[in-house]
Amino acid sequence: MSRDTSVKIILFVFFAILCALILIPFYAVTIASFKPGEDLIRYGLNLSFDLSVMNFDNFVYLFSGNHAYFTWFFNSLLLTIVQVVLTLLVSATVAYGFSAYEFKGKNFLFICVLLIMMVPFEILLLPLYTLTHNIGLMNSYSAIVLPGIASAATIFFFRQYLRGVPKEIIAAGRVDGATEYGIYVRLILPVMKPSFAAMAILNGMNSWNNFLWPFMVLSDAGKYTLPIGLKTLLTPYGNNYDLLIVGSFFSILPIFILFVAFQKYFIDGMTAGAVKG
Repeated sequence: MSRDTSVKIILFVFFAILCALILIPFYAVTIASFKPGEDLIRYGLNLSFDLSVMNFDNFVYLFSGNHAYFTWFFNSLLLTIVQVVLTLLVSATVAYGFSAYEFKGKNFLFICVLLIMMVPFEILLLPLYTLTHNIGLMNSYSAIVLPGIASAATIFFFRQYLRGVPKEIIAAGRVDGATEYGIYVRLILPVMKPSFAAMAILNGMNSWNNFLWPFMVLSDAGKYTLPIGLKTLLTPYGNNYDLLIVGSFFSILPIFILFVAFQKYFIDGMTAGAVKG
């Protein structure tokens, strides 16, 4: 057996094991969504496939029961769409400025972006909460969306991607008489489609799963996002595991569908960003 073949076999086994470790939790949640909540309380999440206790009662309850699940779901969906669109537009514009123009303090500002990437969000919670309270944005979706629209990680990725875009494109646009705005919108943004797809998935996943910051700023139950709403199902006075487990199962689907739909662009964008950086 040649060395290359041995390496391929080892890599195949490694990624097969990694894939299994990733899929097992999804399998457990899927199976649990067909079981009654009492079974989850008694045995916890497990991999047993017992047809005698499996049914569609949880799904019937999800779509016909008296609860606020779909209010939470659509709140999260709206917030995710708005936050992703604004984050991509603002971050791409900032990254284009770093890539296409020379100005005083450019390197210092980009170092600041890198430093922000290294700061855990938990360190910013208290000052950000104080600022949000002082400017009157508490219990509003603006308090959730605005702090993240200039994402340091997204700016860094877009900047690295744009470094691989030929400068001749910008020069040709200027020769043809296009404005700087026209060059950005008509020439640069179409080239960035793979990177937009990659960052849309990553930012969409972060926004969809965001719990801590929305939990701190939202007090109106009608504005709760899905992670907060699911958390309210677990209380010291009673736990609604029937809705919790099937609701958790459905909460996975939007990100899964998004990734499957844009998988090709995601891989192209991540690869191009890595190589062109």
